[in-house]
Amino acid sequence: MQFEDTAIAGVKLVRLQPFTDERGFFARGWCRKEFEAHGLSGEVAQTNISFNRSKHTLRGFHHQLAPHQEDKFLRCTRGAVHDVVIDLRPQSPTFKKHISVALTGANYAMLLVPKGCANAFLTMEDDTEVTYLVSQFYAPGAERGIRWNDPSFGISWPVEPKVISAKDSNWPDFAEEPELMPIPHALATS
Repeated sequence: MQFEDTAIAGVKLVRLQPFTDERGFFARGWCRKEFEAHGLSGEVAQTNISFNRSKHTLRGFHHQLAPHQEDKFLRCTRGAVHDVVIDLRPQSPTFKKHISVALTGANYAMLLVPKGCANAFLTMEDDTEVTYLVSQFYAPGAERGIRWNDPSFGISWPVEPKVISAKDSNWPDFAEEPELMPIPHALATS
């Protein structure tokens, strides 16, 4: 596995190192030892799969409050996504900055989103699937989010989302203290 730094500390783009022959290739897609050798958490609590029927479906921005913050390690296994990460760590030199990357079933690129960052993706093809490993168990009461078009961040999406959940479209404006952000009504009642 090759770990590449991004413009946000701790956010890593991870590429496979395939061993190829006439059959195709073999590559390691996850290795706790390699993560720990790079100073990254090797903890995995669960694996999530997000299947999206329609192109231009948006999911996010999501993050968890302490002590339930989670590292996420994402890979698009089918289709393509435009993935965006926002740094929400007030002590970070890149606080409130964002990056975007293309994750596709064909490029095999993976993205590590560390604790304290929010993540969202927009599907660029029909029938897109994203698999991700997370370091903590989901805690519904600790979930927070940021609206995909919150002006605090000036994110330029490649296209306007066509499919988005009520929860994701109704997150409140960003607050520098996420503990104070209310849970949207759609989330509080689900």
